[in-house]
Amino acid sequence: MKILGAAIGACVHVAGVFRFLSLAEDEGHETIFLGPAVPIGRLIEEVLKHDPDVVGVSYRLTEASAENLLAELHEAVRANGLEGKRWVLGCTAPIRPIAERLGLFQEIFTGFSTDDDTLSFLRGRTREHSIDQPPQDLLTRIAMKCPVPLIRHHFGLPSFEETVAGVAKIADASVLDVISLGPDQNAQEAFFRPDEMDFARTGDGGVPLRRKEDLEEIYKSSRRGNFPLLRCYSGTRDLLSWARMLKDTIDNAWCATPLLWYSELDGRSKRPLEQAIVENVENHRWHGQHDIPVEINESHHWSLRSAHDTIAVTMAYLSAYNAKMSGVRHYVAQYMLNTPLGTSPKMDLAKMLAKIELIESLHDHSFETFRQVRPGLFSYPPDLDFGKGQLASSIYTGMMLKPHIVHVVGYCEADHAATADEIIESCKIARRVIHDCLQGLPDPLADKEIVQRKNLLISEAQVLIKGLCLLNESSTTNPLTDPRTYVLAVEKGVLDAPHLRNSPIAKGELETRMINGACVAIDPDDGEPIDEKTRLERLGLDLEQNLKTDMPFIRIPSIRHQVDEYR
Repeated sequence: MKILGAAIGACVHVAGVFRFLSLAEDEGHETIFLGPAVPIGRLIEEVLKHDPDVVGVSYRLTEASAENLLAELHEAVRANGLEGKRWVLGCTAPIRPIAERLGLFQEIFTGFSTDDDTLSFLRGRTREHSIDQPPQDLLTRIAMKCPVPLIRHHFGLPSFEETVAGVAKIADASVLDVISLGPDQNAQEAFFRPDEMDFARTGDGGVPLRRKEDLEEIYKSSRRGNFPLLRCYSGTRDLLSWARMLKDTIDNAWCATPLLWYSELDGRSKRPLEQAIVENVENHRWHGQHDIPVEINESHHWSLRSAHDTIAVTMAYLSAYNAKMSGVRHYVAQYMLNTPLGTSPKMDLAKMLAKIELIESLHDHSFETFRQVRPGLFSYPPDLDFGKGQLASSIYTGMMLKPHIVHVVGYCEADHAATADEIIESCKIARRVIHDCLQGLPDPLADKEIVQRKNLLISEAQVLIKGLCLLNESSTTNPLTDPRTYVLAVEKGVLDAPHLRNSPIAKGELETRMINGACVAIDPDDGEPIDEKTRLERLGLDLEQNLKTDMPFIRIPSIRHQVDEYR
């Protein structure tokens, strides 16, 4: 398209119209900028001369003068037969109702508008066609909004009725793209076994879903506003029954389950660990067969229990590896920041960049991943004002990872589950941070400390992956996809965390400490950091032993960038 823009009348404020034209150029459109304080007569002359498809005008002065000026513009447009052009306006919020009464403008942008709104218009989605739904699948919605990431927030109140009403309110606000429904613990573990529910715990942890029709009603309430995608936490039992139901009721945007967790390991389910791993993988495979994206929310569960960063990085890679081996084509990789407590922004970026490098080394024609960043829940203070600061800070750090999805965590979550109004407010905070970050951010790979830590974590992850392979009990089974490997790793302490102390199935002897913003394993005798080779050898693994040569399916990733040549 050819787009002409100007600030009109006596208005000299051109930042808004110039940004509009800059975004249009980025989208491949031809632009003409007339500058500030352009009289109506000259504007019309230039429109007749250049014959643009879109005319963007800006006016940011008083309402009284705007009323006369816009009326003059409207009359000039009609007198010159230019009603067929697509006219758009940038103005202050009080001027908007005046402009709307004229019926001239296809789109009106105010200070409340964002780059996302501008891109939406430039890509052909206008308020004139607002009844059209935005894409209702994850991949297309990501592509539609790029480079603006999708915004996701979880929601589920102890009252089903309040949850239904809240979903409608959130959808009407059009501030997020994905609503993640959080069922209560009863539903997650016993939806398909209602006789096992503890009704004294109704509403604990989320919305008390009890019937398939509950999900259908929630989905219906979301069919408004910007028609957000819906997804739901997976159950901790009966995973395939949950998967089928969510596909049929809310068109689940993507599946999220762990690899080892939601088992006897964390108590969120009574499933024995090996059974849980088998069932989790079957769940991943089912979603891969139905071409539904999968997120394996495994890695941050180790960090939440104060495992050292090497385990978190390794399990991020192995989660993606197992998803790929299960036939998953589209993988949502979640990067939870601020975890464990005391992690510095620098060391957070290093850890996440290590995860990204390893995970994205798996990319090929059959497997692609999407980056999803989120604040760490435990980092939120109960003071709600401080919580807003933490939210903004985390999103700013996360945007340096160039995410496809930003998982917003409501600023109030350390005090109480977010209401619809608090979710809307939290998403607005995040949207503003995202808006500013898209103007340009520092490159974390330009920081040598970050690169050194990233490469160290990748190197240490290689050691841990080899250690896991050495636990293999069979020469014909891929140890990295064999449930027995992970069961043995937990029993022997190869995969361990301080919070697993006194676990009936885990060793629970790992000791870690936050040092200079990073979580590291330490020697229990002297409290000093130890490397992964030393840690694993103390657990009885012979890391000098060669892996079986007849297991070509083992993949231990290599470092792509060295410390002194990361460019």
